[in-house]
Amino acid sequence: MTRSDGIQLAYLVASVLFILGLRFLAAPRTARRGNLLAAVGMLVAIVATLADARVLSFGWIAAGVGVGAVIGAVSAQRVRMTAMPQMVALFNGVGGGAAALIAASEYHAADALHSGRLDARTAVSVMFSAVVGAISFSGSLVAFGKLQEILPGRPITWPAQKALNAVAVVAVLALAVGASLGLDERRFLPMAVIALLLGVAAVLPIGGADMPVVISLLNSFTGLSAAATGFVLGNDALIIAGTLVGASGTLLTQMMSKAMNRSIANVLFGAFGGGATALSPSADRGGGAGDRPVREASAMDVAVLLAYAQRVVFVPGYGLAVAQAQHGVRELATLLERRKIDVKYAIHPVAGRMPGHMNVLLAEADVPYDQLWEMEQINPEFSQTDVVVIIGANDVVNPAARDDPSSPLYGMPILEVDRAEHVVVLKRSMATGFAGIDNALFYDPRTMMLFGDAKGSVSRLVQEVQAV
Repeated sequence: MTRSDGIQLAYLVASVLFILGLRFLAAPRTARRGNLLAAVGMLVAIVATLADARVLSFGWIAAGVGVGAVIGAVSAQRVRMTAMPQMVALFNGVGGGAAALIAASEYHAADALHSGRLDARTAVSVMFSAVVGAISFSGSLVAFGKLQEILPGRPITWPAQKALNAVAVVAVLALAVGASLGLDERRFLPMAVIALLLGVAAVLPIGGADMPVVISLLNSFTGLSAAATGFVLGNDALIIAGTLVGASGTLLTQMMSKAMNRSIANVLFGAFGGGATALSPSADRGGGAGDRPVREASAMDVAVLLAYAQRVVFVPGYGLAVAQAQHGVRELATLLERRKIDVKYAIHPVAGRMPGHMNVLLAEADVPYDQLWEMEQINPEFSQTDVVVIIGANDVVNPAARDDPSSPLYGMPILEVDRAEHVVVLKRSMATGFAGIDNALFYDPRTMMLFGDAKGSVSRLVQEVQAV
């Protein structure tokens, strides 16, 4: 077997591991195994690439691997679970930027050889990788800024926004065609710069409520740009891995949009969501929009309700992540289970700030996988549920999405918690969610509001339930 045959065999093994890893990631119980298999596959692909005879020097490669490994390991260990979406956005952007830089390097090398023009396949691959990778890089940085609250979470718009974006798209395409027909970095560099600006302009008008969809879409962009880079370099493993990421990211984006009853076009161009803003000073506690009354409960009131229930469903949201209350919720659930109370967790597809955010948080607290119920599974159960405890969720439980045709949320599938006998909402205040829309659930006579930091509120509930 020649060296080339061995490399191709290693790429085949890596590709199989990637596919198996993706398959196992489909279920929480096997997700860790899938992540490990994918990591081993990447290690096999890297070692095989380093064995390629075209590698002339290992010095810079070793330095890059060392620096990257340290940054990755330290970041993964130190990142808080609330900041995981930001980390995903940032790492995704780095992948897109890497693909764009490789495309630029290949174009510069071809220009330096004065070969006149690129063949059609290489030209399409280089331009696609450069443009899509640049958009993914800058767009992911903006998404990171919004999630990290460096930038406002609300949509940022400007006059003639869509027209200017359309002009930028046309300019990028024209420069890409020109740079393909004749090697000239005076066309390539402006193309790359406009693509970077286009990524910024595309994500700035998108509100924080839509960030899970945006992250998923940008992830698919990075995968597709990596696949195009594989064609440029003639690397089969990169083509397969990039295609898997691109395809899975596209499917996930469609699923997330469906879960919000919104088209991808509406997410990208609708400037939806005004950010998490308070309704009014009077709505902070005990009052609401139009001075509608709410039922404010004490920890003792809620504890008694929970202690004598038969079925309890917890609904986690981003507020749970911010407060890092998942371990307290798990402790509370354990106390209820000792009382022979049936406990479940209801997971909405777009709860949190990235796909699967709530699943990750609850898995960190060792919540059993069989207690995690998806929206389609749990909705029929609410009518037989004694108490629903909502911890930091807002838009995904708003009944206006089902009942009010005038609401911007109308048609979005929700967790139908209002069908339960009692609803308890743990919130800091009466502030709206990231969609900026008032929640009628808070004023329902069956709803009790327990105000305060979620972690502190859950801790008080644990103490009170133990005392009942």
